Amino acid sequence: MLTVLPEVAEALAAGAPVVALESTIVSHGLPRPDNLRIAREIEEAVRRGGAVPATIAVVEGRPCIGLDDNGLQHIAASDDVLKVSSRDLAAVVARGGSGATTVAATSHLAALAGITLFATGGLGGVHRDARSSWDESADLQALATTGIAVVCAGVKSILDVGATLERLETLGVAVLGYGTRAFPGFYLSDSGHLLDWQVDSPAEVAAVLRSRASVGTDGRGVVVANPLPSDEQIDPAWHDRLLRSGLAAAAGAGVHGKEVTPFLLDHFHRESGGATLRANVSIVLRNAELAGRIAAAAINA
Repeated sequence: MLTVLPEVAEALAAGAPVVALESTIVSHGLPRPDNLRIAREIEEAVRRGGAVPATIAVVEGRPCIGLDDNGLQHIAASDDVLKVSSRDLAAVVARGGSGATTVAATSHLAALAGITLFATGGLGGVHRDARSSWDESADLQALATTGIAVVCAGVKSILDVGATLERLETLGVAVLGYGTRAFPGFYLSDSGHLLDWQVDSPAEVAAVLRSRASVGTDGRGVVVANPLPSDEQIDPAWHDRLLRSGLAAAAGAGVHGKEVTPFLLDHFHRESGGATLRANVSIVLRNAELAGRIAAAAINA
């Protein structure tokens, strides 16, 4: 059922480096019409790193591993593009629909295609009210069962970061800090949580990824946490004020469950005058280029 873009298929057949990219950020995470331009910039960042980009989505019932320009425009501009997690894939495909893939769905389809490296902005995780709501992102379970490495800026700072790290540990998902022992919090360079492992180069990450097969952990994911430079992060005190006001607004509006995250992100973007949106774009571009460099290092080792 997979439709693989010829450039991606040729790279995979030749053993060349390929990096998967999610499409939810294109359809739901960035404003139109800038989202299409930024989607192309994300792909170009992977190329600068030395790899072939494979943006993943479902287009009119076809799971696509890599999008041509028409496919990318469709995901960026169409009003009928759904946000699709792994549980939704079969229903969307059966009905001939179009869907932008989350981290969970992108990881699943990338692994089916034989792609083992993936770049995104931030992971989903355990929500702040999870003790009562049981709200936990499917991203975590996907990483526990899929042998893919995800380059990200940690988890979104609006989540329960500590609980998310505990869940990743329980699920056997390794977390590596890129150039740091501090786990990033998406807009924040340091979430306040320390990691056990630090890696300092694409070659070092590639060595860790290769060694998984020898110890039998290659069926589980690896998180490569790549923080924003401290001079590019959102001011932590301002971030905390935005978070408090956003949580209060969500409670007042009766927003709960999976709707909380997009509500809070929209609140951040609006109340920060676009500063958090600019940080979001910087995060994704940096992660895409780093993923390309890691993929190239893994091939050239």
